[in-house]
Amino acid sequence: MEIDPLLLQFGGSLVAIVLLAWFASALKLGDKPKLASHSEAARAAGEVADGFTPIESAIAHDGAGALLKDANGQIMLLKTHGVHFAGRILSGEASATASDGMLIINTGEARFGSAQLALDDVDSWVVAINQLGRCSHDCPA
Repeated sequence: MEIDPLLLQFGGSLVAIVLLAWFASALKLGDKPKLASHSEAARAAGEVADGFTPIESAIAHDGAGALLKDANGQIMLLKTHGVHFAGRILSGEASATASDGMLIINTGEARFGSAQLALDDVDSWVVAINQLGRCSHDCPA
């Protein structure tokens, strides 16, 4: 019995593809990144903005994003972008709302977009984000 060379080539290619897919999976290549702790979120924030030192953080329940606040009151949003995290320090253009335990953040930047994070303390983050860039009682007249 003789095997058609095209069938043999197809079978060999199929086996090679399956082996490469298994190898990539074994090396965890292409997995979505997840944040599991404050220290992981702080490290990712430091990669986004050198010198950003968070004193408070809230990590999304699925680990796909986080909010971090530094001692100066700046708030950084981290969200997945491919197999990495992208982040922005939110400006006064940012706004936030809460809906069914989800924090919905509009960054005010068209290129960065918005984000939805399931957090434990949604309401306090809504207030903090919506107060960014607004004067407090000690602003000059």
